[in-house]
Amino acid sequence: MFAARGVMLSLAVFTLVYALASALVALAWRLAAQSWRARNAASQADRFLVVRMLPVLAAMLVTLLFIVPSFVRFEPRGGEEDFGLIPLALAAVGLAFLLAGIGRASAALARTNQAMAACTREARVDGSGEVPVVRIAGVKPALMAAGIAHPKVLLSETAEFLLTPRELQTALRHELGHIRRRDNIKKLVLCAVAFPGMAELEAAWSEASEMAADDAAVASEAEALDLAAALIKLSRVNLMEPAPLMTGLLHGPAKCLNARVARLLAWSTRPETMPHRAWWPGMAASLAVLAGLAVVHSHLLLQVHTATEWLVR
Repeated sequence: MFAARGVMLSLAVFTLVYALASALVALAWRLAAQSWRARNAASQADRFLVVRMLPVLAAMLVTLLFIVPSFVRFEPRGGEEDFGLIPLALAAVGLAFLLAGIGRASAALARTNQAMAACTREARVDGSGEVPVVRIAGVKPALMAAGIAHPKVLLSETAEFLLTPRELQTALRHELGHIRRRDNIKKLVLCAVAFPGMAELEAAWSEASEMAADDAAVASEAEALDLAAALIKLSRVNLMEPAPLMTGLLHGPAKCLNARVARLLAWSTRPETMPHRAWWPGMAASLAVLAGLAVVHSHLLLQVHTATEWLVR
């Protein structure tokens, strides 16, 4: 019973913190989304992902650093304290959230594996490059990065026929950019932590990820024009919706595609990439916060236990 009470309390607090933090992030996104944007697309995508993951990270840290230690240290092991209706409901919601997340992630993996199996029947695999390129018959998918543990690029013979060699190389480098940034793994994580009100932030991350892959694929105005041409040509033939853990060259709504093409056509006037910032100030601040928490941790655990005692009644 002691362990069961600890698990229920942890789930209840996790749910409460995650819901409150998610509501705050969603509200902040609606009020100040523009202030979170960066000049560099890769930095912007990383920033959006970190902001999206803040609620679940905050809930995990509060639960693991404070709730569990305070319960183990101060809760009487022989007690038979009853839980109130509210903490029981929160614990049930937290358990349902975790199970639903596992289910969504498993379903995404299964759908992606089925799509890959259907696409790669009678396919030819070119494994000479950094990532295997699977050449498939037919029109769709035109060009996609797929897979988690063993990623590969799916290339249709129609796309290979329509694109010039230079356009094809820049398009392949775009998909390689997705693979290097592990975007499909990030999609899997987002499937597992889906929460109401986060769709706009996740869509912004997806759009920024596409632009980051564009940046990884081109290094000159000529290459930017090649990629823009590839986007325009393939937009006329690519009719397949990517599986959950596939990242297509044309992934996203038409508005996103238009913005990417316009951005590539204006490559010569695009702002320079922001200079790399030193990592040590952030690391020093994090270490200072951790040191402060270590000093007052025991006192905080007692206060946390008092608060959770009030919560469970």
